[in-house]
Amino acid sequence: MGHRQRPVASGAMLRVGRLRGGAALWLLLAAQAVVAIEPVSMTIAIGAASILTGYVSYSSLYCRFAECCPKEKPLNASALKLDLEEKLFGQHLATEVIFKALTGFRNNNDPKKPLTLSLHGWTGTGKNFVSQIVAEHLHSKGLKSKFVHLFVSTLHFPHEQQIKLYQDQLQSWIRGNVSTCASSVFIFDEMDKLHPGVIDGIKPFLDYYEQVDGVSYRKAVFIFLSNAGGDLITEAALKFWRAGRKREDVQLNDLEHVLSVGVFNNKHSGLWRSRLIDRNLIDYFVPFLPLELTHVKMCVRAEMRARGSAVDEDVVSRVTEEMTFFPKGEEIYSDKGCKTVQSRLDFH
Repeated sequence: MGHRQRPVASGAMLRVGRLRGGAALWLLLAAQAVVAIEPVSMTIAIGAASILTGYVSYSSLYCRFAECCPKEKPLNASALKLDLEEKLFGQHLATEVIFKALTGFRNNNDPKKPLTLSLHGWTGTGKNFVSQIVAEHLHSKGLKSKFVHLFVSTLHFPHEQQIKLYQDQLQSWIRGNVSTCASSVFIFDEMDKLHPGVIDGIKPFLDYYEQVDGVSYRKAVFIFLSNAGGDLITEAALKFWRAGRKREDVQLNDLEHVLSVGVFNNKHSGLWRSRLIDRNLIDYFVPFLPLELTHVKMCVRAEMRARGSAVDEDVVSRVTEEMTFFPKGEEIYSDKGCKTVQSRLDFH
């Protein structure tokens, strides 16, 4: 369940690692002040300072070769914004909401609850890609980080009759990992396939508690990915398109309430009648709009560049011509977003 990790460094080393070099320097200076009258005290002070300096140096050296939990690592807001704007196509709402939510959360030294995002939209619209970007900006190893945990509903929670067991396992896993790293990230994929009730097991960790059983969860990040609500998002986008309005005119307030209510009442959603929604513990419902032809072409070009190939517009056209669009008779949106771009490009 998720990729497992355990603390690598000992608790003593981590505690001493919090000391700054200034503490050791102070001891050295203090030792020099008593050298004329107390040589024994001086020797003890220098010895203590040497030990502390050694531990601090060892901790720093250790973190050069092994991943350590970033204590107060500042978020590079400009780099995050650039990644979202240049790598995420056709999703002005997601770009804006994710950027503001993440920067606001990380700039708050005393958040009252963990950041909880629920990303909704059809397959291939960029939900997984955004979770990858977020993970990379919070932890240098991204999805490969031992502080980033990915759960896939059909893989980790397959049996409806074991909901209570899954709740207990999730609580234990999250509690243990947040105890190790307060800024842990938890990503739940395929929320639309999760058995209702499972996710309510983590409700205490998402609530406005300073601590739960001695552990603070306020600096953790929880991200839910779901296809549920995709029909509601498409319906709203179509209304704008048929009215001759630009997709960029769609605002968060046009969709967020509709999404939260729709997902709450959707029996095929892992958030059906969930206390997370009922108690307003999800900070943002983020809609991912269906992708148009121009966006799919952008995906093809980006994939070609990622492979080190020159962009060939003839190939771009051939790849997109093989893809299907909806609604029937209008053919506005790609029915699989950009999901099949990589595999189709392999044939050209």
